[in-house]
Amino acid sequence: MAEEIKRTSKKAGLPPGSLIHVGKKHSDKVKITIIDYDKDNLDENTYESVDACEKFVDKPSNTWINIDGIHQVEVVEKLGNMFAHHPLMLEDVLNTHHRPKMEDFDDYIFFTFKMLGIDKRGGIVNEQLSIVLGKNYVISYQEREGDVFDILRERIRLGKANIRLRGSDYLMYRLIDTVVDHYFLVMENIGERVDQLEEEVMSEAAGDATMKKILKMKRELISLRRTISPLREAISSLQREGSDLIEEKTYAFLNDVQDHTIQLVESIETYRDVLSGLMDMYYTTISNRMNNVMQVLTIIATIFIPLTFVAGIYGMNFEYMPELQYKWAYPAVWALMILMVVGMVVYFKRKKWF
Repeated sequence: MAEEIKRTSKKAGLPPGSLIHVGKKHSDKVKITIIDYDKDNLDENTYESVDACEKFVDKPSNTWINIDGIHQVEVVEKLGNMFAHHPLMLEDVLNTHHRPKMEDFDDYIFFTFKMLGIDKRGGIVNEQLSIVLGKNYVISYQEREGDVFDILRERIRLGKANIRLRGSDYLMYRLIDTVVDHYFLVMENIGERVDQLEEEVMSEAAGDATMKKILKMKRELISLRRTISPLREAISSLQREGSDLIEEKTYAFLNDVQDHTIQLVESIETYRDVLSGLMDMYYTTISNRMNNVMQVLTIIATIFIPLTFVAGIYGMNFEYMPELQYKWAYPAVWALMILMVVGMVVYFKRKKWF
């Protein structure tokens, strides 16, 4: 959170609409992919220059312009000028730490939220995704190359899905729905990790590392809630306000996506409750182990207290002590004491008392 505030603070003092990239710096070249289609035709190409987008400004067919890489501000600015987009909207596109939201600019709709995924180590990665819906076009801005839309692109190419028969509003819905569907994969990954933590907490291997895993997962769930909960509000706002750019039958699909976001938020709350229960269970388990340790140590102390009491009264003041006459009695006593200490340390180690 502090890092996000630090990055955003570099815009302090600048006038509204100042276009500055806020987020991780990338050195990759910006990749522009354009898919132009209607019921019977499909044109798909990749470009390096944003000038190639100009011919699609007023095209009657549906056009999906995907920008991989928003670190080059001039690309976003030039594309926004082509389609007459407001500078404040472009400013939000360049801010990769913006909360999910929807804004209706009459001639186009701006929608921004997070695209989530799982990296090779099983951790959660996120990427800002901004979508602009116009009359016959959809522009999607991504931080870097690589996304979850390959299946959607394949459906467009095959021409067997409804997407080729519907307008650009349906394409926007499919983009949002695809991202939300991948949220469930993230939640499935979290569910598996929670199950593993439950087994770990109940095992004898539970320790400080287990608690760190629980706290880390709780932070991940808080971050997920900040990502998904505003998305639910954004979709609800889109449905409530309505727009001439969205057909009436598309709202039924958006309502289904909103139901999914509600289900995701409920799952997050459930996992948070489970993790809180695991923390309580962990502390209870640690307390029980401590009680068992104290019980054993109390037994040992109880056995030796009377012996210490007797030895404290009489000391070693006996006239007949044959051990004092032995040549190796003194080192033997030292060896016995060392052996007792080592034996107790080994015993405590095996019991995992320290």
